Amino acid sequence: MDLKFIKRNIFTFVKIISTVLITSAIGLESWNIYALITNNHLPSSLNPIFWIERFAMISHFIEGIIAAFYAPSKKKMPIKYATYTFFVGTIGLLELFDQQDDY
Repeated sequence: MDLKFIKRNIFTFVKIISTVLITSAIGLESWNIYALITNNHLPSSLNPIFWIERFAMISHFIEGIIAAFYAPSKKKMPIKYATYTFFVGTIGLLELFDQQDDY
């Protein structure tokens, strides 16, 4: 098998999983905020999950900021690519830095 083919398939799989998990993390955090506003209590067994999702969200947010700063040098729209990188994570940054410069 071709190495590029394998890399592309793995990247596609990771992008799909990452997008689903980040979207789920946003939903979980929304549920937590709603519970706080309405004075409901969530089970304490969910606390480790909330810490993991917050760490992932912060990591993806930082990656999105990095992508926004470097996207113009690669002739990409900063906000669009930052949003893409926020959802797909490190794969977005790898794709951004893997592109050949046209200079």
